[in-house]
Amino acid sequence: MHKNISIFNWSGGKDSTLALHYALQSERFDIRYLLTTVNDVYNRVSIHGVRESLLIKQADSLGIPLYQIRLPGSPDMSTYELQMHKHMTFLKSEGITHSLFGDLFLEDLKIYRETKLAEIGLKAEFPIWKRNTSEVIADFISLGYKTIVVCAREGLEDFCGRIIDEEFMADLPDGIDPCGENGEFHTFVFDGPLFKKSINFRLGERIFRTYPAPRGAVQPGYWYIDLMG
Repeated sequence: MHKNISIFNWSGGKDSTLALHYALQSERFDIRYLLTTVNDVYNRVSIHGVRESLLIKQADSLGIPLYQIRLPGSPDMSTYELQMHKHMTFLKSEGITHSLFGDLFLEDLKIYRETKLAEIGLKAEFPIWKRNTSEVIADFISLGYKTIVVCAREGLEDFCGRIIDEEFMADLPDGIDPCGENGEFHTFVFDGPLFKKSINFRLGERIFRTYPAPRGAVQPGYWYIDLMG
Protein backbone atom coordinates (compact mmCIF):
# COMPACT_ATOMS: atom_id res chain seq x y z
CA MET A 1 0.00 0.00 0.00
CA HIS A 2 1.23 3.49 -0.89
CA LYS A 3 1.66 5.64 2.20
CA ASN A 4 1.43 9.44 2.22
CA ILE A 5 4.61 11.01 3.62
CA SER A 6 3.29 13.11 6.47
CA ILE A 7 3.83 15.21 9.53
CA PHE A 8 1.53 15.11 12.54
CA ASN A 9 0.66 18.38 14.29
CA TRP A 10 1.27 17.35 17.87
CA SER A 11 -0.03 19.15 20.97
CA GLY A 12 0.76 16.32 23.38
CA GLY A 13 -2.90 16.07 24.37
CA LYS A 14 -5.63 13.47 24.10
CA ASP A 15 -7.15 14.50 20.73
CA SER A 16 -3.72 14.50 19.10
CA THR A 17 -2.99 11.10 20.59
CA LEU A 18 -6.23 9.49 19.45
CA ALA A 19 -5.91 10.98 15.97
CA LEU A 20 -2.33 9.67 15.78
CA HIS A 21 -3.56 6.27 16.96
CA TYR A 22 -6.07 6.00 14.12
CA ALA A 23 -3.74 7.53 11.52
CA LEU A 24 -1.14 4.85 12.25
CA GLN A 25 -3.78 2.15 12.41
CA SER A 26 -5.07 3.11 8.94
CA GLU A 27 -1.61 2.50 7.42
CA ARG A 28 -2.29 5.37 4.98
CA PHE A 29 0.44 7.60 6.39
CA ASP A 30 4.20 7.43 6.82
CA ILE A 31 4.53 9.93 9.68
CA ARG A 32 8.04 11.39 9.65
CA TYR A 33 7.69 14.05 12.38
CA LEU A 34 5.59 15.21 15.29
CA LEU A 35 5.39 18.98 14.73
CA THR A 36 4.85 21.25 17.73
CA THR A 37 5.02 25.00 18.26
CA VAL A 38 7.07 25.89 21.34
CA ASN A 39 7.28 29.21 23.18
CA ASP A 40 10.90 30.27 22.79
CA VAL A 41 10.87 32.36 25.98
CA TYR A 42 9.56 29.73 28.39
CA ASN A 43 10.44 26.52 26.49
CA ARG A 44 6.89 25.29 26.79
CA VAL A 45 4.29 23.96 24.34
CA SER A 46 2.21 26.85 23.02
CA ILE A 47 -1.24 27.10 24.70
CA HIS A 48 -0.87 23.92 26.78
CA GLY A 49 2.10 25.20 28.78
CA VAL A 50 3.82 21.80 29.03
CA ARG A 51 7.59 21.83 29.44
CA GLU A 52 9.71 21.10 26.36
CA SER A 53 11.49 18.35 28.30
CA LEU A 54 8.25 16.39 28.67
CA LEU A 55 7.38 16.94 25.01
CA ILE A 56 10.74 15.41 24.08
CA LYS A 57 10.08 12.42 26.35
CA GLN A 58 6.70 11.91 24.65
CA ALA A 59 8.24 11.87 21.18
CA ASP A 60 10.99 9.49 22.32
CA SER A 61 8.43 7.12 23.83
CA LEU A 62 6.31 7.25 20.66
CA GLY A 63 9.36 6.67 18.48
CA ILE A 64 8.61 9.52 16.08
CA PRO A 65 11.11 12.41 15.68
CA LEU A 66 10.05 15.76 17.13
CA TYR A 67 10.08 18.86 14.91
CA GLN A 68 9.87 22.08 16.90
CA ILE A 69 8.78 25.45 15.55
CA ARG A 70 10.09 28.02 18.02
CA LEU A 71 7.86 31.07 18.41
CA PRO A 72 8.38 34.32 20.37
CA GLY A 73 6.57 34.81 23.68
CA SER A 74 3.44 36.47 22.25
CA PRO A 75 3.59 36.25 18.46
CA ASP A 76 1.14 38.23 16.37
CA MET A 77 -0.68 36.47 13.55
CA SER A 78 1.67 37.67 10.83
CA THR A 79 4.72 36.37 12.74
CA TYR A 80 3.02 33.03 13.32
CA GLU A 81 2.00 32.65 9.67
CA LEU A 82 5.46 33.65 8.43
CA GLN A 83 7.15 31.03 10.61
CA MET A 84 4.65 28.33 9.70
CA HIS A 85 5.01 29.07 5.98
CA LYS A 86 8.81 28.90 6.22
CA HIS A 87 8.85 25.59 8.07
CA MET A 88 6.10 23.94 6.02
CA THR A 89 7.88 24.94 2.80
CA PHE A 90 11.05 23.31 4.14
CA LEU A 91 9.16 20.15 5.10
CA LYS A 92 7.61 19.97 1.64
CA SER A 93 11.13 20.09 0.20
CA GLU A 94 11.86 16.98 2.29
CA GLY A 95 9.05 15.12 0.57
CA ILE A 96 6.17 15.78 2.99
CA THR A 97 2.80 15.80 1.21
CA HIS A 98 0.26 15.61 4.07
CA SER A 99 -0.22 17.37 7.40
CA LEU A 100 -2.41 15.66 10.02
CA PHE A 101 -4.43 17.29 12.82
CA GLY A 102 -6.45 16.13 15.82
CA ASP A 103 -9.26 18.66 15.31
CA LEU A 104 -12.82 17.50 15.91
CA PHE A 105 -15.35 20.15 14.95
CA LEU A 106 -14.01 23.73 14.72
CA GLU A 107 -14.99 24.36 11.09
CA ASP A 108 -13.30 27.78 10.76
CA LEU A 109 -10.00 26.37 12.00
CA LYS A 110 -10.23 23.42 9.62
CA ILE A 111 -10.78 25.72 6.65
CA TYR A 112 -7.89 27.95 7.76
CA ARG A 113 -5.52 24.99 8.00
CA GLU A 114 -6.59 23.59 4.63
CA THR A 115 -6.24 26.98 2.93
CA LYS A 116 -2.79 27.76 4.33
CA LEU A 117 -1.44 24.30 3.48
CA ALA A 118 -2.93 24.41 -0.02
CA GLU A 119 -0.96 27.63 -0.66
CA ILE A 120 2.20 25.57 -0.20
CA GLY A 121 0.89 22.53 -2.05
CA LEU A 122 0.23 20.33 1.00
CA LYS A 123 -2.94 18.48 1.98
CA ALA A 124 -4.56 18.55 5.42
CA GLU A 125 -6.00 15.40 6.99
CA PHE A 126 -8.23 15.10 10.09
CA PRO A 127 -8.44 11.46 11.30
CA ILE A 128 -11.12 12.06 13.99
CA TRP A 129 -13.04 14.92 12.36
CA LYS A 130 -16.74 15.21 13.30
CA ARG A 131 -16.68 12.29 15.72
CA ASN A 132 -19.00 12.62 18.70
CA THR A 133 -16.87 13.98 21.54
CA SER A 134 -18.49 11.76 24.19
CA GLU A 135 -17.59 8.74 22.07
CA VAL A 136 -14.08 10.08 21.46
CA ILE A 137 -13.23 10.40 25.16
CA ALA A 138 -14.84 7.03 25.94
CA ASP A 139 -12.78 5.49 23.15
CA PHE A 140 -9.62 7.16 24.43
CA ILE A 141 -10.12 5.79 27.95
CA SER A 142 -11.14 2.30 26.82
CA LEU A 143 -8.03 1.98 24.63
CA GLY A 144 -5.93 2.44 27.77
CA TYR A 145 -4.54 5.94 27.26
CA LYS A 146 -3.86 8.08 30.31
CA THR A 147 -3.93 11.87 30.35
CA ILE A 148 -3.88 14.70 32.86
CA VAL A 149 -5.50 18.15 32.59
CA VAL A 150 -2.69 20.71 32.44
CA CYS A 151 -4.77 23.80 31.68
CA ALA A 152 -8.39 24.62 32.57
CA ARG A 153 -10.54 27.66 31.97
CA GLU A 154 -11.49 29.94 34.83
CA GLY A 155 -14.30 28.30 36.79
CA LEU A 156 -12.96 24.80 36.11
CA GLU A 157 -9.85 25.10 38.30
CA ASP A 158 -10.81 22.02 40.34
CA PHE A 159 -10.24 19.92 37.22
CA CYS A 160 -6.72 21.24 36.62
CA GLY A 161 -4.28 18.49 37.57
CA ARG A 162 -6.83 15.68 37.44
CA ILE A 163 -6.49 12.47 35.44
CA ILE A 164 -9.28 12.00 32.90
CA ASP A 165 -11.25 8.85 33.73
CA GLU A 166 -14.90 7.90 34.15
CA GLU A 167 -15.10 9.76 37.47
CA PHE A 168 -13.69 12.90 35.86
CA MET A 169 -16.29 12.73 33.10
CA ALA A 170 -19.12 12.26 35.61
CA ASP A 171 -17.96 15.35 37.52
CA LEU A 172 -17.87 17.69 34.50
CA PRO A 173 -20.55 20.42 34.74
CA ASP A 174 -23.38 20.51 32.21
CA GLY A 175 -22.47 22.39 29.06
CA ILE A 176 -18.77 21.50 29.15
CA ASP A 177 -17.65 19.56 26.11
CA PRO A 178 -16.31 16.12 27.13
CA CYS A 179 -13.16 16.75 25.09
CA GLY A 180 -12.84 20.43 26.01
CA GLU A 181 -13.24 21.32 22.33
CA ASN A 182 -14.49 24.82 23.12
CA GLY A 183 -11.25 25.58 24.93
CA GLU A 184 -12.45 24.47 28.36
CA PHE A 185 -9.32 22.44 29.13
CA HIS A 186 -6.15 20.97 27.61
CA THR A 187 -4.27 17.79 28.45
CA PHE A 188 -0.95 15.93 28.46
CA VAL A 189 -0.94 12.21 27.60
CA PHE A 190 1.60 10.16 29.52
CA ASP A 191 0.81 6.52 28.76
CA GLY A 192 -1.06 4.20 26.42
CA PRO A 193 -0.79 1.67 23.57
CA LEU A 194 1.44 3.83 21.33
CA PHE A 195 3.94 4.61 24.08
CA LYS A 196 6.99 2.40 24.61
CA LYS A 197 7.10 3.55 28.24
CA SER A 198 5.09 5.78 30.56
CA ILE A 199 6.19 9.42 30.94
CA ASN A 200 7.15 10.13 34.55
CA PHE A 201 6.40 13.53 36.06
CA ARG A 202 5.43 15.18 39.32
CA LEU A 203 3.00 18.02 39.96
CA GLY A 204 4.39 21.51 40.50
CA GLU A 205 2.63 24.74 41.34
CA ARG A 206 -0.76 25.79 39.99
CA ILE A 207 -0.99 29.33 38.61
CA PHE A 208 -3.63 31.56 37.04
CA ARG A 209 -3.00 33.54 33.86
CA THR A 210 -5.01 35.97 31.79
CA TYR A 211 -4.43 36.99 28.20
CA PRO A 212 -5.25 40.15 26.25
CA ALA A 213 -8.47 39.84 24.31
CA PRO A 214 -9.07 41.30 20.83
CA ARG A 215 -10.96 44.58 20.61
CA GLY A 216 -11.54 44.82 24.35
CA ALA A 217 -13.61 41.64 24.58
CA VAL A 218 -13.89 39.87 27.92
CA GLN A 219 -11.77 36.74 27.89
CA PRO A 220 -11.62 34.15 30.68
CA GLY A 221 -8.31 33.37 32.32
CA TYR A 222 -6.79 29.90 32.62
CA TRP A 223 -5.39 27.81 35.43
CA TYR A 224 -2.19 25.86 34.70
CA ILE A 225 -0.58 23.02 36.61
CA ASP A 226 3.16 22.72 36.10
CA LEU A 227 4.28 19.18 35.26
CA MET A 228 7.87 18.60 36.26
CA GLY A 229 9.91 15.72 34.91
